[in-house]
Amino acid sequence: MSSLRLVPGTPDAVLSALTAVLDGRGTPFAPVPADPAAAARVRQAAAPDEPLEHDCAVVLTTSGSSGEPKGVLLSRDALIASATATHDRLGGPGQWLLPMKPYFVGGLQILTRSVVAGLAPVVAGDSFTEAARRLTGPRRYTAMVPTQLARYLDTDLDALRSFDAIIIGGAATPAPLKARSAEAGVTAIPAYGMTETGSGCVYAGEPLDGTSVALDDGRILIKGTTLFSGYRLRPELTAEVLRDGWFRTQDRGEFMDGRLRVIGRVDDVVISGGVNVTLPTVQARLLEHPRVKDAVVLGVPDTEWGTRVVAFVIGDPGRDELRDHVAETLPRTWAPRAVIRLDALPMLASGKIDRQRLLEELR
Repeated sequence: MSSLRLVPGTPDAVLSALTAVLDGRGTPFAPVPADPAAAARVRQAAAPDEPLEHDCAVVLTTSGSSGEPKGVLLSRDALIASATATHDRLGGPGQWLLPMKPYFVGGLQILTRSVVAGLAPVVAGDSFTEAARRLTGPRRYTAMVPTQLARYLDTDLDALRSFDAIIIGGAATPAPLKARSAEAGVTAIPAYGMTETGSGCVYAGEPLDGTSVALDDGRILIKGTTLFSGYRLRPELTAEVLRDGWFRTQDRGEFMDGRLRVIGRVDDVVISGGVNVTLPTVQARLLEHPRVKDAVVLGVPDTEWGTRVVAFVIGDPGRDELRDHVAETLPRTWAPRAVIRLDALPMLASGKIDRQRLLEELR
């Protein structure tokens, strides 16, 4: 069996290691971020001293936003299949701008697509606009998380408009942000996927070529050429989520007009005071308030209610105003019982919300 090597999680180092492994002459690797705590999690999940148990080109560590970080084994074929299917959907290969960390799947796949296209990626620095100007390829692409898109709409709108397509992933794209992007003339394509699916595998509700999507009592199942090979040294967990070629995600969804709509996570429905509350629906309603810039809704254990619905909000509306706003379209029992106002939502390096830090705001 092959050994696994650790490489620095910088764009140049990851691109070099990735190019070699995609060419078939390199050895499997795991990119390691510079942050000591994050690096320790990678070393623990990747276990470089242990033999590799599956077909693997890269081991990526999940962000741990919803639990313990896991080492995800991605094969050369899965990486190439994802890059090829993405280019096919977008209209052909192009040059990519990298504004994301390459040790997460979104950033890694920007580099993979660059290698497959044979065009050098451009790494975004302090100025997104200046980086976009350095793109010279026949088609211009990038990918980012919703928070980045919202920021660049304020600061780098002309640069955003210059791209043939911008893939938005890593977290759900709020409806107001989608509308704002469209009105501004920005081609932003919401993508659904995760590390285990080799990055986004469903674009604007439609699976990429080679990917199939099904529902099992509302749970999203994914099958296809981009799936991971397994979890590093976690055979029981691998067997639990990979069944008959289908990956059982932790997300719920529904089909609307033939397109997949992601509703939220399986555990996003909480019981508060004996009432089932769907947290993403409450969050979406809060984001419709004209003075709410961003919001996250969590369920917090509570001795009186069982689970207390808490909203973390960027904006100036007070608790009663937001409760009334939610109750205009949803049951009043769904309205958040606590509202925590913040200047900014804490983010992980992957671009996902740091839920643990939010919970610390309540202590």
